[in-house]
Amino acid sequence: MTIKQYRDHFIQELTPIHGADEAESFFYLILEEKNKLRRIDLALHLDLGFTPIEIEYYNDLLQQLKLEIPVQYLLGNAHFYGMEFNVNENVLIPRSETEELVDWIVSDCKNSLATKPLKILDIGTGSGCIAIALAKNISNVEVFAIDVSKQALATAKKNAEKNGVNVTFILADILNTEKLQQEFDIIVSNPPYIRNLEKVEIKKNVLEYEPHLALFVADDNALIFYRKIAALAQQHLVNGGYLYYEINQYLGKETISLLEEFAFKNIALQKDIYGNDRMTKSQK
Repeated sequence: MTIKQYRDHFIQELTPIHGADEAESFFYLILEEKNKLRRIDLALHLDLGFTPIEIEYYNDLLQQLKLEIPVQYLLGNAHFYGMEFNVNENVLIPRSETEELVDWIVSDCKNSLATKPLKILDIGTGSGCIAIALAKNISNVEVFAIDVSKQALATAKKNAEKNGVNVTFILADILNTEKLQQEFDIIVSNPPYIRNLEKVEIKKNVLEYEPHLALFVADDNALIFYRKIAALAQQHLVNGGYLYYEINQYLGKETISLLEEFAFKNIALQKDIYGNDRMTKSQK
C-alpha cells in the first residue's frame, strides 16, 4: 500500500472523531516523527509505500487515537518554543498559549532586564517546558523549578538534559511552603486553574488522559495557587522583581484584584492569540 493510500484511510477513520484537519495533522506528525518524511516529501514521491510492519504500527496508533489518547503521549514527545520535550501521563502537554508567556518573559529579559545576571523560579514546572525554554533563551540566567510530583520532575530533568541546559529542580508542595531559600528576579507560574465547573468545556483527550493534579482547582477557591504564590513572591522577589502568571481566561479581573491586594504594581493583563485573557505581569 502506498503511503498516500494509507493516509487517505487514516484520515477517513479519524474524521468522525477529530475532524478531517486534525486527523490529517496527526498523520503528518507521526509520519515526520517515525518515518522522517514531511508533507512535501510525500507530494514529490507518490509511489512511496509502507511495509506490512509499518502498517501494523500505524494501525495500532490509529486505534489509540480513536480512543482520543493524545498523539503527543503516543509519540512520547511534544514541541515547544523550538525545542522537543519528552511527555507522558505525568505531565501536561505544552501548549501554544504557554509559549506566548515564555516569549513575553524572554522579550522583557532581552530588553529592560538585560543588564544583570538573573535568577528565575518556575513554580509548578511539570515537563519543565517554561524553565528549560527560559534557560535556553536568556543569557546569564540561573533557573530553578519546583513541582509537587516526583514523576513530573523526573521527566523535567530528562528534558533539561535533552535540551542542554542547567535547571535546579526542587521537589516541593508550594501550597505547604512557608518560605523559599533565596530571592529571585522573576517568578513565573502556570499553576492549576481550571475550575471543576469548566470540565464540560474540556475535550476528552485532556480530561481523561492529562494529569488532573496539574489542571483542576475547586470552584470555590479557584485562585488558591495564585494567592499562595503571590504571598511568596512578595517575600522572595527582589525589589522591582517581576511575577508572571498564566491564568484562567475567565478570571482575569479576579487575578488582577488579587495582585493589587498583595500590593503588586505595574500590573499588565495580556491576551493570547485566540483573544482570551491568558497571562499577567506584575512588579513588586
